[in-house]
Amino acid sequence: MADLKRRTLQLSSGRQVKLFGNSVAISKSLEIGEGYVPNILSVVEEQPESKIPAGLSNPYRLTADELMDLADFNIQLWMDLKAGLRRFGQVEPKIFGQETAKTPSASAEKPEDGRRRKTAEKESQ
Repeated sequence: MADLKRRTLQLSSGRQVKLFGNSVAISKSLEIGEGYVPNILSVVEEQPESKIPAGLSNPYRLTADELMDLADFNIQLWMDLKAGLRRFGQVEPKIFGQETAKTPSASAEKPEDGRRRKTAEKESQ
């Protein structure tokens, strides 16, 4: 299993990925990136020089049930990513789900009659 130590993501394959922050996040579209801004729930370390005691930052005042709901949501996104990888057997755009895979590119939108539609940029030229 992967582990995160000293801003390094250590994968079971032996590969290491250096991070700028201290966490990895997944978006609803299953894209993965660094999510290193701890602005929802975090620990505030004690700072003796300014006499700020250690504490908890929870600016949205989320309850334990709401935090578990958030955890379940993120776990499901990671599980969806794993299912896509298993289904397609390799890293390719299809792993992001049907919505993303079926979304036409901006330069090749197709209307219902099957003909290609020019984008607004091409229409103005």
